[in-house]
Amino acid sequence: MSSDQEYANFLEKANQDTGSSSNEVKSSGFAQTKAVDSAVPKSLNNVDAFYQSDTDEPFESVALKYGKKDSISQAADKFADLINHSGEVEEISVKDWNVKNHYAEVVEAVKEAGSDKADVQVFRVAHGSTRCEYYIVTLNDEGVIVGVKAKAVES
Repeated sequence: MSSDQEYANFLEKANQDTGSSSNEVKSSGFAQTKAVDSAVPKSLNNVDAFYQSDTDEPFESVALKYGKKDSISQAADKFADLINHSGEVEEISVKDWNVKNHYAEVVEAVKEAGSDKADVQVFRVAHGSTRCEYYIVTLNDEGVIVGVKAKAVES
């Protein structure tokens, strides 16, 4: 009985949270970035797609208070601050990101969640040389950045 209890204690100790800060790189190789601080539009909750890379990852909803209602174009620096990321953020066009049109339904869901006058933007958030997150976003009428994100490993 003693050896079973010792083993159970060992497992419990091994599974305890180490208390690392939320912005440190996790064992997955991705730093924790902020994705939701506002209500998520219904059309984004219905996105059931995976981003294809070395690891196929599901798209997750994004809803971040931005405050401005004009445009998020050319806002890579501001976007990094918004998601609490200190690394590289690159803005790329939807056309360059979705070359083979695999993600047309994803882009359409993001358009539907946004304002009629706002364009869909793609931000590539680097987490080292091979890991990144793609944020596919637009602005809604309340000045909230809405969309989806997916993790990718590109070797």
